[in-house]
Amino acid sequence: MPSLTPVSFGAHVVGAGFLHDLPLFALADGRFVVGETGADQVTTQAHGDAILAVAVSADGKWAVTVGDDGRVMRHGAGEARLVAEKKNKWIDQVAIGPQEAVAFASGRTAWVALANGSVLEFPHEKAVGGVAFLPKGLRLATATTDKACLLWVNAKGNPVDLPWKGAHTGITVSPDGRFVVTTMQEPALHGWRVEDVKHMRMTGYPVKVKSISWSTKGKYLATSGAGAAILWPFITKDGPMGKAPLQLGATAQTVVRVACHPAEEVVAIGYDDGLVLAVRFSDNAEVVLRRPDKDPLSALAWDRDGGRLAFGTEGGAAGVIDIRS
Repeated sequence: MPSLTPVSFGAHVVGAGFLHDLPLFALADGRFVVGETGADQVTTQAHGDAILAVAVSADGKWAVTVGDDGRVMRHGAGEARLVAEKKNKWIDQVAIGPQEAVAFASGRTAWVALANGSVLEFPHEKAVGGVAFLPKGLRLATATTDKACLLWVNAKGNPVDLPWKGAHTGITVSPDGRFVVTTMQEPALHGWRVEDVKHMRMTGYPVKVKSISWSTKGKYLATSGAGAAILWPFITKDGPMGKAPLQLGATAQTVVRVACHPAEEVVAIGYDDGLVLAVRFSDNAEVVLRRPDKDPLSALAWDRDGGRLAFGTEGGAAGVIDIRS
């Protein structure tokens, strides 16, 4: 049976993950905490006030936080250092890309900080709602009003606009780089096939989608925003067009967080009442990982091996669930 190691922070958990196989928790009061419990935890006051977003590198060796103090902080083994600072800016978007590049955004501007210390600026006509990197080459994807954009960071090449009317509030790129998908201000997703800019609509949600996660090998895109986790198939060249999504873990509550297992076709689902389920794609088999307590989930992330799951809630409850027990 899965075992749960709980901890309480007394502050909204903005993000969770694993750093060097140790759980990490980014908090709304500016603290960045590494470690499971008590004396084993190392706490850094990473930001003067709120952490607004966190990203963890693909190898799990470092993480980046951004906040309303305009600071971009890199966290590694026992150290935290300033990557960039934009005074009087509210930085609420961050992504880690190839070559240790870090993208972040505020207002109508996105920036990319490179490993050599330089910071490149990418102005937009409207507010930037999300940033993500394509997996090959140093190429940035951004979400903004009425379109997404593909931008070369340090190579020559014209920007590519991916048009669709509406406010695009977040962005993700499939692991193979073939698809770009945005969350929208309305309860919907929109996607494009990169090679020919063919667009695709994903609708039918009762509420706005705020959490998305690609399954292993990018076969499915799991999403929140309904009474079940909605998983759109991206198995063929046309993505989800003309295909019904999987609907996993249906309850009377709303799904607020999703995290796909790194190796198996399993998704962890967090609900607005604090419930956490693990559900298998093939047969919808469910395992309860955390029982509901009316405290909405706000963070959910697997470790690299898929044996442990870190979670956090709006009320400050957090912990690690070990499914290997």
